[in-house]
Amino acid sequence: MQSRHAKKAVLLGLATLASPVFAQNSVTLYGIIDDSITYQSSQTTLGSTKGGRSNVKMLPGVWAGSRFGLKGAEDLGGGNKAIFQLESGFNSATGGQQFTNAMFGRQAWVGLTNPAYGTFTAGRQYTSYYTLLAPYSPTTWLTGAFGAHPGDLDELDTIYRANNSLVYTSPKFYGVTISGSYSFAGVPGSVNQGSTWSGAVQYANGPFGLAAGITRINNSTPGGGAFGADSTTNSAGQSGVSAVTNGYQTAQAQQRIAVAGGYTFTQALDITFSYSNVQYIPGINSSFKTTAIFNTGGAVLHWKPVTLIDLAAGYSYTRATKANGITSSAQYQQFNLSEYYSLSKRTGLYALQAYQRANGKTLGTNGVSIINATSAIGDGFQSAPSSSPSQFAAGVGIIHRF
Repeated sequence: MQSRHAKKAVLLGLATLASPVFAQNSVTLYGIIDDSITYQSSQTTLGSTKGGRSNVKMLPGVWAGSRFGLKGAEDLGGGNKAIFQLESGFNSATGGQQFTNAMFGRQAWVGLTNPAYGTFTAGRQYTSYYTLLAPYSPTTWLTGAFGAHPGDLDELDTIYRANNSLVYTSPKFYGVTISGSYSFAGVPGSVNQGSTWSGAVQYANGPFGLAAGITRINNSTPGGGAFGADSTTNSAGQSGVSAVTNGYQTAQAQQRIAVAGGYTFTQALDITFSYSNVQYIPGINSSFKTTAIFNTGGAVLHWKPVTLIDLAAGYSYTRATKANGITSSAQYQQFNLSEYYSLSKRTGLYALQAYQRANGKTLGTNGVSIINATSAIGDGFQSAPSSSPSQFAAGVGIIHRF
């Protein structure tokens, strides 16, 4: 009898000792499923300036990309934690994988964090440029599919993820956070070829916030040309290819400098704004010969008239500089509206409308021919641009988070 009681006491003691250890570890399964029905006024193939037709289709991942993931932390003591995140994107209309041969193509990283010293992570992840500028991105309320600046030219949406990345982000100090990232291409004999690097600083204190950053993506193909498979931002091809940048795919490097910020007037009203300078830099083997520069400015006004409803309106203007024999440089104006209704904390209904107008000239697919600029709203229509200078799109959808 005493033996039985002794065993119970031992087991109870072990359970008591073990419980704090288990409490210090956590793994969370999370995800998003998002689908919409979308209309666009003109759809053709990338690089074409004719044959556009209106289309009604199911467009998945509009308000937020459909995904599932695991994230976790382990308390190591002294304020230190080991952290990780694995995130897989999928097409909720077909069930297909977002990235071919990359189950966790959205994010896959592990690292250490300490509230006094900051966070260091390694793996496939977002650049520092994106992470610190993202709070002021037009995509927060206008979505990336409809509201990213034309073709997501300035990388303020989430399509640019870099392999083999090391990222350090400091703790916030008097409202200031700094971050830097470097992505190894692993090309023998070169530390630059195919690499991606970025740096950014953010100030956020009270109702006002401001961030600035720079990022550079290097083509792993020497001297430019077809985007190399060893390029660290390459996942099933070069990111951000649209009617805006189609003629500049053979660049040796892409460089982006941006400033973005925001101001909260009240709990119901806020504004964000951004300016970017994007350069597609040719190499000796690039089809175009002089640097193509795009400057974009935009702003978004967000209003929450009642608890369950969010409304937003945005405008952006993009202008290319004269280069590569183009004397009438391309210009893109984009107008956006969005409406969101919360059915619950996890489920919402949304509606989106966007119009874009292009003017001037740009380079065709071969990087040599000069063609009329055509429209490509946000980044949801990159592979389905308009065949004409204008494009209108509207959609309604549902999103559920778990």
